Amino acid sequence: MITALLAATFVVVLAATVMTVAIPPLTHDLSVPATSAQWLTTGYMLTMAIVIPVMAFLARRFRLRPLYTTAMSLFLAGTLLSATAPAFETLLIGRVVQATGAAIITPLMLTTVATLVPTAVRGRTMGGITLVMAVAPAVGPTVSGLVVDALGWRALFWLTLPIAAAAFVFGLLVVRDVTEPKPARFDLVSALLSATGFSGVIVGLARLGGTASSNSAPAAWASLAVGVMALALFTRRQLRLGDRALVDLRTFRSPGFATGVALLALTMIGLFGALLLLPLYLQEVRGLTTAQTGLALLPGGITAGVLAPIVGRISDRHGPGAALLPGAIVLSATFWTLAATDHAPYGWAIAAHILLNVGIAFLITPLFTVGLNATPTTLSPHASAILNTVQQVAGAAGGALLITVTSTVASHLTAGGASQRIAIATGIHGGFLTAAIVSLSGIGLAVGLARSTRPRTEEPIETRR
Repeated sequence: MITALLAATFVVVLAATVMTVAIPPLTHDLSVPATSAQWLTTGYMLTMAIVIPVMAFLARRFRLRPLYTTAMSLFLAGTLLSATAPAFETLLIGRVVQATGAAIITPLMLTTVATLVPTAVRGRTMGGITLVMAVAPAVGPTVSGLVVDALGWRALFWLTLPIAAAAFVFGLLVVRDVTEPKPARFDLVSALLSATGFSGVIVGLARLGGTASSNSAPAAWASLAVGVMALALFTRRQLRLGDRALVDLRTFRSPGFATGVALLALTMIGLFGALLLLPLYLQEVRGLTTAQTGLALLPGGITAGVLAPIVGRISDRHGPGAALLPGAIVLSATFWTLAATDHAPYGWAIAAHILLNVGIAFLITPLFTVGLNATPTTLSPHASAILNTVQQVAGAAGGALLITVTSTVASHLTAGGASQRIAIATGIHGGFLTAAIVSLSGIGLAVGLARSTRPRTEEPIETRR
């Protein structure tokens, strides 16, 4: 069952990353500006951030097999619609339908792991999940660049379709119901507040990170303000509803869970920011093509995939602190090295990306393990929803933050007479410096988490054959 869910997760994570290098040919083919085409990625992320909190309710109210069937059916329908889209608007709708299915699959996998896998060996299972979540983003841009150059952007969806269909059929053969649904009340007000809050935050961050223009800044900040206010009201309502909450915030009563979520957010800020800055550096400063950039970043993703199962075993044997602190130190050291190196050759950028993924591998697996272990099984759907939502929103925040710093520095230098290449290189240097400063907080959180985390005593439920 977990293998089937991992296969489905690989497909949906791959679909989230393949569009990044397809934007230029797509804008020409469908006659849309690049700012509009970027919503094919931002809209995917936004949809997941809206749907994932609702997943906590769905996991309690419905059985596993119908949820899996619905999720993969939506993903397949969105993929087919995207492949045959006659216009940009249809393509965007297809991506939203895709993301709706994807938003159900990933939390469903974590909830199933929390239900079936004993705490003592959960780290190695999470290592397999991290392997999938590391390899898919690494392979995505590489494969996408090669496919788009040879067959065009529609081939990305046509090639995804049979892979997703195979994963769907495999899941139908092995996925069975392992939890009993319970009566649950769907709170529409909470859902609307959640959707408004996450939409405002992600749209604001996307606008803020997409340009340094002062004309767009007021709209970006207004969107952020609305999003933050809605999330504050959402939080207050969840605390008042108690057991009837859409997302039960009692998970944060565990110091291990709260600290783990904070460290996960900082890790995602650095990771997604670096995933935007390194390709920008390789293409705009070093002059690599899209396909060359994808190949240059492939070793780092493979490194994270190879290390993930090893880190899972280390976490099971010696506790999460044995992996968390080294991961936070390596991640921070990589950012500081990148910030201190101007105009480095592309070979050093590849090496830095490998080191970055070493740090990520030592962080992600223990963090998700800690997040699930710190909460009782009854709260696992809520814990997985929170972890996945934080991952999406923090990733958007990291990309926006570092791109905004880069754009601002580059625009000031360009206005002062610097060449475009020098301005972008210096701006990227400023972005990595920002990430390095943020990463220092991660080391402190890793130290605290290693000291405070305790194994949970509640074991997963028994399942019947």
